Amino acid sequence: MIKLPGSPSRKRVAALAVGGGVALIVAIFLVVYFVIFPTSSPKPFKLATSTAGPAATTTSASVPSAGVGGSWSVASGSEAGYRVREKLAFLPAESDAVGRTSSITGAARLTESKGTITITTASFNVAVNTLKSDRSMRDEKIHEIGLESDRYPTASFVLSGPVRLTRSAVAGHVTRASVTGVFTIHGTSKSRALPVEFTLSGSTLEAAGSITFPWSEFGMSAPSVGGFVNVTEKATMEFDLHLRRA
Repeated sequence: MIKLPGSPSRKRVAALAVGGGVALIVAIFLVVYFVIFPTSSPKPFKLATSTAGPAATTTSASVPSAGVGGSWSVASGSEAGYRVREKLAFLPAESDAVGRTSSITGAARLTESKGTITITTASFNVAVNTLKSDRSMRDEKIHEIGLESDRYPTASFVLSGPVRLTRSAVAGHVTRASVTGVFTIHGTSKSRALPVEFTLSGSTLEAAGSITFPWSEFGMSAPSVGGFVNVTEKATMEFDLHLRRA
């Protein structure tokens, strides 16, 4: 065979073809990565902390003048949901995948005596089959894998013991207290203690917190789509409850 001057060798052509194929795969990988995964996500729930200390004077609008004893029900502004970190093959996402819902029901009963507010009972239900994130594909998949919300459409929490809050610390300010209760997620119930932030402002008692756990703790398997899109070994369930007197 006569080789024409300047014509590329077979090895060079093969190398160029392989290099082009690799570049194309990398390009597709990066496009999928940035299309599927969020570059930013909602921040975890956290109550705004007052710049004044608990002993500072607050306005009458921020502190209920009457006692707070009685039943308090979930009101508008309440949200709950999940937070996980996804991976595309070996590459983790830049931020968390977050899904939330405002479909929450429930109530708490409060008593007050000598400046101490006590939450004596509380129970809440979250319709996890209404969770929405920034990706419809993700929302559809959790109905079948992970949370399996088609099979287990509701998650719940029931308070196990009283929670005591000092009125001067919670009225118009943020205070933290340990809360123990039973979480039922994916049809599995577990008792957990967690720190919760509380604030009482006007006619609203707000509570925010979260728990992080291995998927297996509640009988779940970490979601995986084709073995290509996965999540890390732990998930977080978070909430921001707004309660008003019933």
